Formats: sequence, structure tokens, C-alpha cells
Amino acid sequence: MCGITGLWSPDYFSDKDKKSLSLMADRLEHRGPDGRGFHIDEKAGIAMAHTRLSIIDLEGGVQPLYDREGRTVLTANGEFYDYKRMRGELVTEGFHFNTKSDSEIALKLYRKHGLDFVNHLRGEFAFVLFDEKKEELILVRDRFGIRPLFFHLTGKSIYYGSEIKALLAHHEISGKLSKKGMLHQMMQVMVPGDTLFEGIESLKPGHMMIIKRGKGGLKPKTICYWDADFPEKNAHEERSDGEQITKVREKMVESVALRLEADVPVACYLSGGIDSCSILGMASAIQQSPVKAFTISFDDDRYDESAIAQEMAEKCGADQDIMRVTASGLYGENFKKAVWHSERTFYNTLGVAKMMMSNHVTQNNYKVVITGEGSDEIFGGYAAFKQDMLLYGDSDREGRKKVNKDNNLFFGSILAERRVDHEALNDIVGFTPSWIQPWMLVLEEITPLLSDSFRDALEGYDPVGAIAESLNPSMLDRRHPLDKAQYTWMKTMLEGQILNWGGDRVDMANSLESRPAFLDHHVVENAINLPPHVRIRNGTEKWVLREAMKHILPEVLYKREKFAFMAPPAHTDQEKTLALNSLIHTFLTPEKVESLGLVDMGRLNSFLAQYRNDSDHTTQTRKDIILNHLITLHAIDEIFIEKNNML
Repeated sequence: MCGITGLWSPDYFSDKDKKSLSLMADRLEHRGPDGRGFHIDEKAGIAMAHTRLSIIDLEGGVQPLYDREGRTVLTANGEFYDYKRMRGELVTEGFHFNTKSDSEIALKLYRKHGLDFVNHLRGEFAFVLFDEKKEELILVRDRFGIRPLFFHLTGKSIYYGSEIKALLAHHEISGKLSKKGMLHQMMQVMVPGDTLFEGIESLKPGHMMIIKRGKGGLKPKTICYWDADFPEKNAHEERSDGEQITKVREKMVESVALRLEADVPVACYLSGGIDSCSILGMASAIQQSPVKAFTISFDDDRYDESAIAQEMAEKCGADQDIMRVTASGLYGENFKKAVWHSERTFYNTLGVAKMMMSNHVTQNNYKVVITGEGSDEIFGGYAAFKQDMLLYGDSDREGRKKVNKDNNLFFGSILAERRVDHEALNDIVGFTPSWIQPWMLVLEEITPLLSDSFRDALEGYDPVGAIAESLNPSMLDRRHPLDKAQYTWMKTMLEGQILNWGGDRVDMANSLESRPAFLDHHVVENAINLPPHVRIRNGTEKWVLREAMKHILPEVLYKREKFAFMAPPAHTDQEKTLALNSLIHTFLTPEKVESLGLVDMGRLNSFLAQYRNDSDHTTQTRKDIILNHLITLHAIDEIFIEKNNML
């Protein structure tokens, strides 16, 4: 895992660009503290930087990497799995390698296959390749957006980086918050490819951008090379239950085995959920020595899963380390630091807790962890998915009542206590997915707080409609309702939330590489071809995964319903409420509120009074979410704009 940044300005490159490149690399030092490398070709106008976290080929894998015969240069962030087999095949075909690094296979595959090389890559990655002969710059992001890659494109130049803060360090880019971006982040759901900052975009997952030098400037072309193509309704792969279970098991064991490959020790994250427990069980069987397992414990029994995690660790002989998180850790400086690294808002302080854990893991001398992200997305694990399955894909309409009863702790956050619809989503999806309905309710409550000037600036803009318009209709037409629910989540919340402030950004804040084994594309392609009733059966979510992992899971976990992993909201105890109040007094002052111009101070004061007098868990939870978003937006404005991108 590393950080990459750079620019291509073939007709306007200057000495200032060289100086800016060093500053851009400085912003990514936390992603790669083990070394840095540069490629600067003033004649071609290309400048590339790489900050290294050394995990494979510790001595020889220094970047940038070169293919002299192909006249190409590469900087990469992430991991390419199964690289040893591919390197062996390529060497027998006459290709010469200069390193033992996994990243070098991308250069050789590009020379062999051209742009089709992306289909031969397996793993989580974001990389940039410059082809000197063709005068082309190629930006590539992995299929799910596990690794971030941002860019700012003008007619004459392109600037890119693993994090937005690297772009903001360039002298040509002035940071300014986007009003549309602010509104979307207040409701939690972003339009794919958009960011909070004007003029800065995110390369979409499963996409590559090819930029050619042409008459009059740079000519970009974006290609989608992979998408979650669920089968049309009733066209899923039909096998016996035993065959489905066996195939899921085989794919997962292979994925975990590949992610244990490293020249440094590899640990596992362990919550009390099926996903991380399955990962640990497989890793413990594959690895010769006991696996180190790191667990977060919360100071509220309703949200704490550490007891089940402990049972799992004992079952498979893992060496468990439990870190207990309290209010004093979730707020204050850790909160600000999580904002700095995430570069977006978050509705729950789970991201802060995970950032604290990543620091704890690296303090224990680990650089790599295998994680469970992605399982709910591909096997239908979320309560909202089950709700849509029951409402639109199953005759058991009474099942919704059970979903609501069993998940009432999460009303106001991941489940809506009442149904809301949107015409644009109904048109393209066929219904309004249950997962977005709580965020639509958040938007309902935010709208009255907005300042008059902010409303005027976005008059006529429909954020939910914009999200609907971003979806590819061909991936939704004639699909099963469960597939539609999973697809819409995967295109929005997986990359924008789960893999951002729940993954890469808070892990790499402390130079920790996280490897989500469920998001191996071989695992995913098998999972999305499973019939819906194999993913969710008789109200049991992730049925096939439970059966595949039955022999390694504790019985209590095998039988347990999915439980959302999140930190206790601020209103759940006095210490957290006081800590949140401290952040309110720091960031939601009249001066800061007026400066940002998002909300009206009088309306905000009325909202705060309602929040402090509220006693309903659901409405308090929603207000907690709104306050988290408001505080983080004002913190971002201060950290990135007022203080010129310095924390």
C-alpha cells in the first residue's frame, strides 16, 4: 500500500510544478512512510511521485517502476494478487522483470495486452501508467474502489492523487467546497465520481481514464472495464445447495490465502460478525502460526460485539487483542484527525474508532490486516436488503414487521421507521430501495435548516434525483429486486462510505494496509450469480455464507441475525453528549456557521434545542447524524480551506 500523486502538463510544465510535486508527496507521507520516489520528465511534461509502504519485495520494490522496452513508467497503490503465477508465465514468454514486486506485472501485462491488461489484474489498486511512445497517461482504479484516486482535469493539464489533500498542495488548485457536495454529504449519499471539493473528481470504481495529448490540449476518455452485472431475473446459476455452498467456500479460501501473501506479518480485524469471524477462521487454518486478531470493544453493551469475537478467537486459537473505545477517544482530536484523513463527513464515529484501531495495530508492529468489508454487499447481509427482498421479491409481506422489530436499535440510521419514495428511483429501479430511505429522511430534516442563500444557489436541484440519474439502467433492467437493492448500494455507499471512512482512509491514516477478502472479484462474480433465495433464505440473510462457514463459526454466531457494526451515537450516554457539545461549541459558532453559509444560525439553534429536549431514540439518532455531518463539514472548511490544507 502506498500513496501516488503527480501531474501531466505537456505544453505548460514549469519549475513550479516540480516544487509542487514535492509538497503533494508530503501530504501522502502517512500512506507511505518507508520511502519515496519521483519520475520527472520535463520534455514530456510528466511528474510522478510515490510514497511507499513496503510490504512485498522490501528491498527491491522501489517505485516508480519502468519497462524500458515498452517505454512506460508506473506508480501504483495497492496489491496485485496471484502475481507470482502471472510473473512465472510472463517470464516463460520472454518478459524480463527487474524486481520481485507485485506491481511490476501491470507494466508487462500492458505491453502484452494493451488496455485489456486491466482484466488480468486481481486485487485492490489505483495506479497511473505513462506511455511515452503513445503520449498517453492511463489512470486505473480497482473494481470496487477499495483504493482511492482523485483528479483535477483542465484543458491543458491533469493533476491526480491518492487523496484530495495532495491535489490541494499544488499551486494551481485552490480548494473550494462544492454546494452540491455539501448537500449530498449532509444526507450521507454522494453522486458517484463527485467529491466535496469543486473541480476535483474521483475516478469511479471499475473505470480507467486514458488521456491523450492532442491538438489544443489533453483529450480524456473514460472506460468502464468492470461492473457488477447481476443476471437477468430467473437467469441465475442454478445448482444444488451443496454445490453452491462448496463453490462459495472454495472461492473464499482462495481469496484469503492470496491475501495472506506478504513479506511482513499479516493480522485480521475481528468483530462479532459472521464476515470477520469467517476470515479469521480461514486464515487460522491456512497460516502455520496463530493469527493476530484485533477487536474493537465499545462502552455500550447494545453495540459491543467483543464477547462473540472473543469466543471466535478462542475457537480458532487466535492471538486476540481487544481495544476498548470510550467517548474520550471518539471525540476531540481523534475526531478532527479522522475528518482530515477521510476528507468527507461521517454520520457515525465508527470511522474514528477504526482509525484509533489502525494506530493500535501499527503500534503492535503490523502493517497488513485482512478485513470483512464487502460481504453484506454481495451476499445480501443488510437489513434493508432483506426488507426489499420480502417486500418486492417474496410473498412473505409480514417479514418486514420482523425486520423492523429485530433492528429497531438502528432506526434513524440504517433503517427508516416509515416508508418514503422518490419518483426518479421508482422509475429506474422499480421502487425506492430501503437502504436510501433513512438518508432521505435525514434530507427532509436538513432542508429546513439551510440558509436562504444556500437554498437559492441550489434552487431546483434534486439530490436524490441526481443519484438516480447516475445509475446505469442497463444494470437494473429485468433484475430481481434483491439484485437491484444490492447494485444501487454497491454503486454508492460501498465506495463512498464503507471503503472510505470505514476502510482505506482511516486505516492508511496510520500506514496500515487493509485487504477486504470478500471483494476479490472472483468471489463477487460468483456471489452475484447466486439465486436470490440462496443469498437470503426464509428471512436468513447471507444464508449460503453461513452454511459455507458453518464448521468454523461459533454456534451462537451461525444462528445470529446480522447486527450492524457501529459506534454508539452521542445521545446514548452523558459522557458522549458532553463530548459532542464540546465539538458543537468549537465548530458551530456563529462566525463559522456564517462563513460556511450552509445553515441559518437561528434555525440551527432551534434544532439544537429540539435535540437536547428529545427523548425518542430514533429521532435523536437522526439528529446525531445531522450534527455529525454539520460538525465535520465546518471542520473540513476550517482544516482544508481556512488553514490552507494544514492540520
